[in-house]
Amino acid sequence: MGFVLAAAGSAVGLGNLWGFAYRASQGGGGAFVLLYVLIVLAVCLPVLVAEMVLGRSTGHAPLIAPVTAGGRGWRPLGWLFLASAVGILSYYAVLMGWTGRSLLHALMDPLPADIAGAEAYFKGISSGGDAVLGHLVSLALTGAVVAAGVRAGIERLTRWAMPLLFLMLLGLLIWAAFLPAAREGYGTFLLRWDASKLSDPATIRNAFTQAFFSIGTGIGAILAYAAYLDRHSGIPGEAAAVVGMDTAVGLMAGCVTFPVVASFGLGDVVSGSTVGALFIALPTGLASLGAAGRVVAVVFFLLAYLAAITSAVSLLEVPASSLIDRLGWSRPRAVWLCVAAIAVLGLPSALNVSVLERMDALFGGVLLIAGGLAMALLLGWRAPRRYRADLEGSGSPPQLVGALLFALRWVSPPAIAVGLVVSVIDLARSWAG
Repeated sequence: MGFVLAAAGSAVGLGNLWGFAYRASQGGGGAFVLLYVLIVLAVCLPVLVAEMVLGRSTGHAPLIAPVTAGGRGWRPLGWLFLASAVGILSYYAVLMGWTGRSLLHALMDPLPADIAGAEAYFKGISSGGDAVLGHLVSLALTGAVVAAGVRAGIERLTRWAMPLLFLMLLGLLIWAAFLPAAREGYGTFLLRWDASKLSDPATIRNAFTQAFFSIGTGIGAILAYAAYLDRHSGIPGEAAAVVGMDTAVGLMAGCVTFPVVASFGLGDVVSGSTVGALFIALPTGLASLGAAGRVVAVVFFLLAYLAAITSAVSLLEVPASSLIDRLGWSRPRAVWLCVAAIAVLGLPSALNVSVLERMDALFGGVLLIAGGLAMALLLGWRAPRRYRADLEGSGSPPQLVGALLFALRWVSPPAIAVGLVVSVIDLARSWAG
């Protein structure tokens, strides 16, 4: 249970609460949701199982595990894991800082009364000294949890944070269902169907990015946690539990966000900005509800910060555990050195939102998908015997193992390759434009 909650905490983060609403609203609607669910089940789940197998079967950190399983030729995959985790955490901590600052603002100050006020407020927390301070404080808190150890830090945090997160999200879901335009919100943004969007490059890229970023495959975070699993754990069932919880949170978050957007006429803000849904639209809409809206804002941003820190600790565990495994360093030394390096790397994102968005597209999109493709090739083609032996040795039925291995070899690689090519081309076009 500790592993499942920690792994779910790694998967459940701002990608669910922040990314899902934004990407679903960019014209995809129901087509985006359908693609997202299909990618999660048919592509990400077999790769997630493979990542868990790689961690448990080798007992090594993400930097070394690919070499142990596939030989020296797979060393670049270990470095790709580190680059992805460090790159994502460098801007993710900035988002955590914004979230923490929004929580404090909801607690102590009135919510912005209109979009202009919200945009002015967001500009203040997303640039300059406030943004840098939030970035550094969030990294420090993350470092303190990881430095405390796997059981005393990471597992203890997720054991109470994840159930609390689900309870708060369920409460917000029920509240949002009774907003005046809740049905319109579900129909306009989440359930609107346009079959042409299934072949739209932007929708495909958004679905792949959301699936891989949300589940966390291709970073090495789940691999790092799985290195501590015992041989009796049923990995396929645990992977299904993680995917189920993560997907449920994403859909529930959408069912909270879109009724608010529709009820308060905030559609243009959400679809036009990666940060609009979370930091501009929601506070503005909730302000019109008076004291009740302020309570909801406090609960929502507390929920978002809990989701963010459970993901951040898994990202930091990737480079920290790799230094411990490779160089024999103590955990505090490895953790705080990583924190210092990531703090410096994240300064450009803290000072410029456009840099953050490009970092997200590159590290949270392209490199993440590339890591998932490499993982599928490693366990599906280079070391399939390790995959089968580990799963069958822990009691998984041979038929289930065979089906997962078939998907890992013949479904995941071509699907991920298509998603990667489409993502690179679409991203290049958007940057060039």
